[in-house]
Amino acid sequence: MGWDLGNLVAKGMDQDRRKIGMLDGLKILRGNIDAFRMGAYPGEAFLLPTPYYPGFDRDLKWRTGVEIVPIHCSSSNGFRISSSALEEAYQQARTHNLKVKGVLITNPSNPLGITMTRTELSHLIHFAIDKNIHIISDEIYSGTVFDSPTFVSIMEVANEKIQQDAGIWNRIHIVYSLSKDLGVPGFRVGMIYSNNQMVVGAATKMSSFGLVSSQTQYLLANLLSDKKFTEEYMKETARRLKKRKEKLVCGLRNAGIGCLKSNAGLFCWVDMRHLLSSLTFEAEKELWRRIVREVGLNISPGSSCHCSEAGWFRVCFANMSEQTLQVAMRRMKLFTDSALSSVRPTTDTTTRSLPRWISHTQLSSHDWEFNTS
Repeated sequence: MGWDLGNLVAKGMDQDRRKIGMLDGLKILRGNIDAFRMGAYPGEAFLLPTPYYPGFDRDLKWRTGVEIVPIHCSSSNGFRISSSALEEAYQQARTHNLKVKGVLITNPSNPLGITMTRTELSHLIHFAIDKNIHIISDEIYSGTVFDSPTFVSIMEVANEKIQQDAGIWNRIHIVYSLSKDLGVPGFRVGMIYSNNQMVVGAATKMSSFGLVSSQTQYLLANLLSDKKFTEEYMKETARRLKKRKEKLVCGLRNAGIGCLKSNAGLFCWVDMRHLLSSLTFEAEKELWRRIVREVGLNISPGSSCHCSEAGWFRVCFANMSEQTLQVAMRRMKLFTDSALSSVRPTTDTTTRSLPRWISHTQLSSHDWEFNTS
């Protein structure tokens, strides 16, 4: 590239420039899947842990015709990926005569706002080895981690667990963009990192249809070459994200609403099951409509992210001013006070005696943020 942007990115990742393909961010995931024309065709499938980013339906399915088979994760373990859930999804695909080509993960997760553990990543790698399939790790939010535990890339775990000559090395691919970490979504700069030269080569060819402009390359090359600035920028971003997230959690707690304990991303996974008239997706949709109309907040219902449990919502906190957030939380408090007085009791009699903010299923306390007083 004209100003060595690719090498600067590779240096920042401490990786080989020859293993990186760069292209317009809008086309990054589509380009990645096109790189799998050696193995992504109609009648084949990718496994995705739920809940997941709704845009994957478009990016994966529309261009290639491949199917998405959900890996169902539940609130009982904080929506973590388990070996049994992986196997169940794989067998479900086979039941429908689908050939599984790979697993696509987002780490940190969108919409959960959590980083994957080394245990999860290890399970995933050994699963891919056993099934002889690919792993695509979307790490676009890796620089937004603002609390412990720290971010761990799947490549780090692979380096620790797998021999360099193992075939899995050519089947692990990382998708990344500068949009979230540097706050430059309009620049449309994305990249693919892979040991598989066929994938990198395909991405490089695809970049001809989505070039990063010379002006953008020049500006970003100068920005990334200033190591002191980028380090301070990332630290300040993490500090502000943590502060804003804590304000959101505090405001929701005052409204009697709990959140999944998160450490990354620009959003929280919020538990509003106790506000549903019934534990159904129809009731979730009705609650979402009421929040949009009566509170004036545009949040995402969990069903749009293919969550298997009704009553969860994604709430973004980084796209508004602190004053706007305060107004939003005051409105939510008024809404919940009114809504709780009119919610009909559910058929789950085992939890009626619990405080109103406690969820309807067994939860692990270390995975949740709520008020226990």
